[in-house]
Amino acid sequence: MTEVRFYHLTRQTVEQALPDLLEKTLARGWRAVIRLPDDAQVEALSSHLWTYRADGFLPHGSAKDGHAADQPLWLTAGDENPNAATVLFVVSATALPSSEGFDLVCDVFDGQEEVAVVAARSRWALYKGQGHALTYWQQGERGWQKKENEVAGE
Repeated sequence: MTEVRFYHLTRQTVEQALPDLLEKTLARGWRAVIRLPDDAQVEALSSHLWTYRADGFLPHGSAKDGHAADQPLWLTAGDENPNAATVLFVVSATALPSSEGFDLVCDVFDGQEEVAVVAARSRWALYKGQGHALTYWQQGERGWQKKENEVAGE
């Protein structure tokens, strides 16, 4: 079964938190697909990943850039894995994404948006029902804190 980690944002926006998670992914030598709700958000995140830090960037690409096999991070609004990634980041999902072919799914949701929290709880229940290994992480004063057997206050 796939390992699924829920990341509950309470102190940062997706744009602030996601680059750190992606840096950790690359540091482990993993490749990732970042699935976003639409092409406009793919473009916005792509621009952000080139400029989020003055002293660096995260190597990535999307359909607009091509050469998927060469990209350690692939941004998409579709259900694809063209860079043979083992990690899937799901951002702002409302439905259960396919985890097929991935060893790890990182479900990142904004705790300030009630719709996002409700949708995350629903995905948690569906993944749990499928027998996946689930963990829940919430932002705290000192970074990510692992919570036991819960998602967003369940």
